[in-house]
This record gives sequence, structure tokens and C-alpha cells, in this order.
Amino acid sequence: FENHTFGLFEKQGMENIAYFVPTENEDNSLTYIMGYPDKASRDRMWDNFINDPEWKKAYAASTADGALVKSIEQTFMVFAPGLNELPKPMPSGVIQLRTYTCFDGKIYDIQKRFKDHTQALFSKQDLRNYPYWVTVEDDGSQSKLVYLLGHRDKAAFDFAFQAFLKDPEWVKARDASEASGKIVEKVDAVMLKTLPISPLK
Repeated sequence: FENHTFGLFEKQGMENIAYFVPTENEDNSLTYIMGYPDKASRDRMWDNFINDPEWKKAYAASTADGALVKSIEQTFMVFAPGLNELPKPMPSGVIQLRTYTCFDGKIYDIQKRFKDHTQALFSKQDLRNYPYWVTVEDDGSQSKLVYLLGHRDKAAFDFAFQAFLKDPEWVKARDASEASGKIVEKVDAVMLKTLPISPLK
């Protein structure tokens, strides 16, 4: 990626947004986020990338001693409306990728709670709000909320997040928003650190 792929993505008009590895990378994984004008452009750009002679040459050289990639998972996302209006955060030592699966019909409720309360209460604890997205599911099912939350290191992150969970303002906002039923069915969270090539820090 550093020597070839990053630049070849840009050559095709793709935007390199962020590159991460988990802080505890037991599965030897790489997570990255790319930007495109729209889904149709993404498909066209990737097709051009795959067929680029420079990429084919770099791929062949890098896999001469065996394949590098075991599997690939991809998710298409769009910016969550109303949740990306905060100032750009200062760089973080660790960034947590958080994915919320909501109960049926509750995706708009979680977005409203973040806009009206959660983002500000994160900032109150010095947690750094990065971009927020909603997924576009291939099967037409309800979107998930995906966002990045940072701090200077894992200890500071853990302390601040626990303070957030105990904040009476948060407890009040959460309980009021769930008066008609729970919103979030499941939260998946992975602690990451950015790679040197990552534009987002």
C-alpha cells in the first residue's frame, strides 16, 4: 500500500481517507476507508484500478512468494446526515471504530440522539468525534451507524468513555430517547491505530 496501492488509488480518482491496524492485531488485519463521488463511480474506479498495468505489475511482484491477502470484507457507507458538522479533531493516538446495529425502525432515533446529545457529551469528556456514516446494505435491510471516536491513548480513551457512561446528562438523554423502547441492539467496537500513510490521524 505504501509503495504502490495508495498512489494508484489516487491515480484513479479515489480518495484515501484512513488506514488502520487494530491495536491488538491478532488476525493480522488492515482496515482502510476510501472516498468516491458515488457508488457507480466506485465500481468504475475499481475496475480501472484492477486493470491498470502498474497495479498488475506491483501485485505480481508482491505476491511472488505467495498471496498476501486471505480475505476481503467491504461495506459501502454514506455520511450520516447532520452528524459531520463538528470541527476537525486533533490527531489521536488511538481511534475506536464503533458500529451500531439498531432495532428495526430505530436508525433515525440513534442519529437524532447523537445529534442532540451524544456528540456533545463525548466532547465534554475530551473524546474526539471523527466522521459518522450510515451503511448502505446490499440486501436493502436497515442501515447501521458507523463512526470513529479517538483519544490520545487507550488508557485515556477508556477513562473518558467510562466517565461518559456515568455522566448523569448521558443517562437522562439515553433514558428519554428510549421511552418507547430500546434503540441499539448491538455495538461492535475495535480499537485501532493509524498507519503513517493515513491522511486521517
